[in-house]
Amino acid sequence: MRMIFGFVAIVLALSSSDRTTAQEYPTRTTTILVPFAPGGGTDLIARTVAQKLEQRLGKSFVVENRPGAGTTIAAAAAANADPDGYTLMQATSGTMAMNPTIFKNLPYEPDKDLVPVALIAGVPFILAVNASLPVQSVADLVKLAKQKKLTYGSGGVGAFHHLNAELFSSMTGIKMTHVPYKGSVPAMTDLVSGQIDVLFTDIGPSIQLIRAGKARALGITSAKRAEAAPEIAPLAELGLPGFDTTAWQMLVAPGRTPKPVLAKLNAEVNAIMQTDEVIKGFVKMGLVPIGKGSLEELNAYVKSEQARWTPVIRNAGLAGSQ
Repeated sequence: MRMIFGFVAIVLALSSSDRTTAQEYPTRTTTILVPFAPGGGTDLIARTVAQKLEQRLGKSFVVENRPGAGTTIAAAAAANADPDGYTLMQATSGTMAMNPTIFKNLPYEPDKDLVPVALIAGVPFILAVNASLPVQSVADLVKLAKQKKLTYGSGGVGAFHHLNAELFSSMTGIKMTHVPYKGSVPAMTDLVSGQIDVLFTDIGPSIQLIRAGKARALGITSAKRAEAAPEIAPLAELGLPGFDTTAWQMLVAPGRTPKPVLAKLNAEVNAIMQTDEVIKGFVKMGLVPIGKGSLEELNAYVKSEQARWTPVIRNAGLAGSQ
C-alpha cells in the first residue's frame, strides 16, 4: 500500500511540475542554437524570433551560433541538452528530413532526440541560368542539356540547391555536372560570371541580380508564386506538374522536453509569425512566413518530408555520402 501511495505521489508531483513549468516558463534565459555563422538567413530568422519571444514572455532569448558539419554540430548539442525548454535550435529541413539519409553516422536521431516546436518559414528556390546561356524557358534548358554537358552549382553536397537540381534532372531525364560551393553566395557569383550554367538559388541573395539582368530566372520551386518575386512562375506550371519543393525553417527542442512547454512555445511562435511586422520582414528576405500547425501536425510533417526526400537522395547517390 505504501508503494502504491508513493507511486501516486510521484505521478502527481510530476504532473504538477509540468503544469508549473508551463505556467511559469520561462524563468531564466533561453538559448537558441543556430547551425550557421552569424549574418545568414537562418541566423536572421532565429534572431527575429528570439527578440519577439523575449518581448512576449519577459525573459531573455539569446542566439548562439554553432556552425559546421551540415548543421549536425548544433543539432547534436541540442539533442544532448537538458530537455527543460531552455535550449532550442533553429533547425532546417536538412537537419530534420535529409541528414538521416545523407550522413552515415549522424550524431542525433531527429525522430527521437529532437522534437518540433514551430514551423516558422518556407524558403522557395529560383531556377536560374547564366544570362548568356541561350535558353529562355524550362523547355529550352532541357533541350540544351540533352545536347551538351551543362554544369550546376549548389551550396554544398546534399544542400537543398543540390537536391532541387537532382529532382529536376530526374523529372526531365537530363544529366548535369554538379559543382559544389561552400554556400549559395559564391555559387551565385560564379553563375553570374559564367563559371557555372545553372543554379537553384534562394530568393534573398539572387533576386536583385536577376532583375538587373545578370542572371535569368526560369521558374520557382514552390507551388505558388512567391510574394518577393511574383513575376517568376512556378515550375509546376511550366511543364513540371507536381514540382513543389520548399526548404523550411523549424524551431526544435531536445526530445523529452515537457509537452506543456512545447505547446506554449508553439502558440507563442505561431502568434509571432502572424504579425504584420514579422510577415513583411520575412517576405522582404524572400521567405514564406508560416507559423501554423500543432505539435502533432509538425511531427507528421517532418515524417512526410523524410519520406519525400529519401528516394531523391538515394537516386542521386548521396545516401551515406557524408
